[in-house]
Amino acid sequence: MRSAIFMIALSLPLFTGCTRAHETGNQPRWEQLHPEGESSAGAIIDRKSPISIVSAGVKDPPSNIVPPRPQDSSRSPLPSTFQISVPFTSQAPRANWEDPYQEACEEASLLMVHRFLLGEKVGVIPPDDADRDLLALVRWEWIHKYEKDVTLQELADISKMYYEHTPVIEDTVTIERIKELLVAGYPIIVPVAGRDLGNPYFSGEGPWYHMLVITGYDRNEFITNDPGTRRGESYEYAYDVLIAAIHDWTGVKEEIRSGKKRMMILKK
Repeated sequence: MRSAIFMIALSLPLFTGCTRAHETGNQPRWEQLHPEGESSAGAIIDRKSPISIVSAGVKDPPSNIVPPRPQDSSRSPLPSTFQISVPFTSQAPRANWEDPYQEACEEASLLMVHRFLLGEKVGVIPPDDADRDLLALVRWEWIHKYEKDVTLQELADISKMYYEHTPVIEDTVTIERIKELLVAGYPIIVPVAGRDLGNPYFSGEGPWYHMLVITGYDRNEFITNDPGTRRGESYEYAYDVLIAAIHDWTGVKEEIRSGKKRMMILKK
């Protein structure tokens, strides 16, 4: 996310935040744009289409967070497949992966959930709209002196101040708990060690640190909106792969796997 006002990205294929590094110059991130060299992201291509996924167009998630299900619960079992319709954008809506977009996975994840809370349920956020909203958020964060990578708590603070949402962070990161929150109508933002996801559409080895939105699950995989690739809409990760990769930012990229397992939902 936020870089300092004077920042030169490395030209080597190294990854700290969300995507590949490029040489950026000395301008603030939102000014490091060259519209004449940008192109449209084009159509989103899913890795595969989930089968038997239930669309849950929840306009207003419940005001109270669903409590964890007790072990001896007599409540109905969770559905075997489930998905919330959450609008998608990559962190580079116009296919320009230079700064600031290379570090915009946190902003893109937040924007997708924000749009969901506004009542948007399906499809891709128009690239021009997503680009405008991401750059406005980037500029606000720079003014408020956020670093290029932020913890989940910092993103929670941003969501509260910028969008006036109510964030809730949970440390109980299990398959069951993720499913409970999804079925209750909450898309889930998670910080991850990006290189542990094994996404073939990431450039190089992928980012050290990344964020994405969990939108559903099927029998073996979580369904996500992963902003790190234009093919990230409804992208699926095996349960064990995603759970193992969830780690909050530590401040040191090489130590990301020691970060706490945390996840966040937002309420209006």
